Amino acid sequence: MEKMEFQNIIAVTNRHLCKGDFLEQIEKICRLHPRAIILREKDLPEVEYEKLARDVLKITNQYGVECRLHFFWKTALKLNLSAIHLPLWKLEAMTTAEKAAFSMIGTSVHSLDEAKTAMKLGSSYLTAGHIYATDCKKGVPPRGLRFLKEICDYADIPVYGIGGIHFDKNQIEEVIQNGASGVCIMSGMMNL
Repeated sequence: MEKMEFQNIIAVTNRHLCKGDFLEQIEKICRLHPRAIILREKDLPEVEYEKLARDVLKITNQYGVECRLHFFWKTALKLNLSAIHLPLWKLEAMTTAEKAAFSMIGTSVHSLDEAKTAMKLGSSYLTAGHIYATDCKKGVPPRGLRFLKEICDYADIPVYGIGGIHFDKNQIEEVIQNGASGVCIMSGMMNL
C-alpha cells in the first residue's frame, strides 16, 4: 500500500494480539503514518493505562501520528490530549462542559439509533461495525455493508468502518464506496 492510503486508516490497538514487543509494534505502525492510533487496551485499570499511554505517546509524537485514548477521558485531559474515542454509554455520561474540553470525540456505534444519539451528543466522528466477520466478535454475525451505508447516508460527520477489515485494497475500497471516510484496522496493525 502507498503511504497516502494509510491516511484512510485508523489503527486500533490490542496488545494481546501483538506477537512481539507492543511498543516496537506501535513504532512500526507509526512508520506507516495512519490517520490516527486509538489506544484501546480495555483490560487495563486506569493507572496502568496512563503509564502505557505515556510510553505510546513518546513514539506517536516522534512520528507526528495522533494518538487518541480510548475510554479514559480524564487521563486524556491529564496528558493534554484534545481527542478521545469513547463507547456511547461513556459519552452519554459526560457533561457538556466535560465534552467541551475535547476538540475531537469519536464514538463507536452498532446501530442507526446509536449513530443518531452519538451525533446529538457531539461526536466528531463514528466508528461503525462490525462490518465483516471477525475473531474479535466470534459468533456475532457481521452487520455488513448495507448497515455501514445506512449510517454513512445519515451521518453528517465522518464514519469509519470497523470489524474484520484487513490490508486488502479491494475490501478497503468497498468500505469507502459505501460512504465511509476510511477504515479501522486492529488485527492487521498488531501483526505487521
